[in-house]
Amino acid sequence: MTKGGLPARLRAAWRRLERGHDQLFVARWRQGARREARRQQDTLRALVMLESLGVDNPVAYETLELIPYLVADLHEWHQRMGQRGFGDPEVCC
Repeated sequence: MTKGGLPARLRAAWRRLERGHDQLFVARWRQGARREARRQQDTLRALVMLESLGVDNPVAYETLELIPYLVADLHEWHQRMGQRGFGDPEVCC
């Protein structure tokens, strides 16, 4: 059998199949996903910049209703960030 043989041909065929899958299913939505991610990053940057300049957060009142959902996820979040405890004992852990 030649060097590489069947396993090398299978790997090459698998790579061609992956490229075809990427072109068919992923590539058409990649630009839209990048555009949306860029828009979200720009919004976050604008909010951070406004707060650093002393301007109150313009969406603070609208986000008050999200706080119970954020508190519910706080425990999982701080553990993912590598912190054993977070805040006062009454807050979490």
